[in-house]
Amino acid sequence: MAELLRFATCGSVDDGKSTLIGRLLYDSKQILADQLQHVEDVSQRRGDGSLDLALLTDGLRAEREQGITIDVAYRAFATARRRFIIADCPGHEQYTRNMVTGSSTADLSIVLIDARNGVVAQSRRHASIASLLRIPHLVVCVNKMDLVDWDESAFDAVVAQFAEVAQRLEIPDVTFIAISARLGDNVVERSERMPWYDGPTLLTHLEEVEIASEQSLAPARFPVQWVIRPQDADHPDYRGYAGRVAGGSLALGDDVVILPSGRSSRVAGIDTLDGDLDRASAPMSVTVLLEDDIDVARGDMIVTGEELPLVTSQLRARICWMAQSPLRVGDRYVIKHTTRSVRAVVDGVEDRLDIETLRSDQSAEELLLNDIGAVSLRLSGPLVVDPYSSNRETGSFILIDESSNDTVAAGMILG
Repeated sequence: MAELLRFATCGSVDDGKSTLIGRLLYDSKQILADQLQHVEDVSQRRGDGSLDLALLTDGLRAEREQGITIDVAYRAFATARRRFIIADCPGHEQYTRNMVTGSSTADLSIVLIDARNGVVAQSRRHASIASLLRIPHLVVCVNKMDLVDWDESAFDAVVAQFAEVAQRLEIPDVTFIAISARLGDNVVERSERMPWYDGPTLLTHLEEVEIASEQSLAPARFPVQWVIRPQDADHPDYRGYAGRVAGGSLALGDDVVILPSGRSSRVAGIDTLDGDLDRASAPMSVTVLLEDDIDVARGDMIVTGEELPLVTSQLRARICWMAQSPLRVGDRYVIKHTTRSVRAVVDGVEDRLDIETLRSDQSAEELLLNDIGAVSLRLSGPLVVDPYSSNRETGSFILIDESSNDTVAAGMILG
């Protein structure tokens, strides 16, 4: 099966994200006849004068009426070389939290920038979130080159502006591509109107970028989601632990430690619906059997003996705040980390990222909607964690408001 690349598109309002995705699907011949007919009919009713490819991803009625993307729209397509899942993220600052959601599993992020406007606040915000989420690859598409007469200097100006942002955010891999999403230049087919551009088209880059799985190379991590005990005549002694491998791999005979208890055992079996396995690697969902009959419950984590995670009731984390009401010291929430949930108290606000300057404001005492900042949390019970820099799954969490059950923050654990 062809390799899978997950990527997210983001940028400021009207920079052309939905149009770009529509162009990718249209030019790579991924659109069904009835979908195309629907887009043609809607474009004609709205008097657009041409095919509005953004309609292929702007699925909500409210989005089509307002002409902006509100929710994250997911699309899948494939070429002969690779399969893709696209998350089309909102551009408006009000929906920044949706961008965090859409980018959380991405291998690559595309930031669109209008060639006429250059790098704006939302460009910096989205670059900051891509850096915060440690998305391995970043592509900056300088869009609407047709509206600046295909001018190389306009492209160079954006490259210079964003290169400074990338340096401050310590983003290691940035690729710049000059495009016109509306006309299709350098999206799937190479543009003849920008002979000065010698880089790849967007689709070529997406097909060729390396996406080595950091998850599978990490130390073994297996959060227990469910304890399976059928207790029937055919399986009187069966006791399995179901979940998804969150890092590395587990194999038959591996010596393991169950955290937070610290008890030891050995892998006796790995079951799936398709039969038994000798080894399970991230991100496979399996049932693990142990040689010893020990107490293991939902929220525990099965790990191998080397490079153990941290068992702690204190956390330092960088979070993106998603609630209308501010986060303040002393506030109480539920923290959900892998398959375990405990209560948390905000012990301190360490800093807030100034999106305009990309500098840390250490005088901040609270975080407001869409703010990014570092906080310290005190927990009611221990969590088994890794730094986010080591494992994106065991190093991340969400905060939940108990009274409303709303998710109010996404957090990345600091080392």
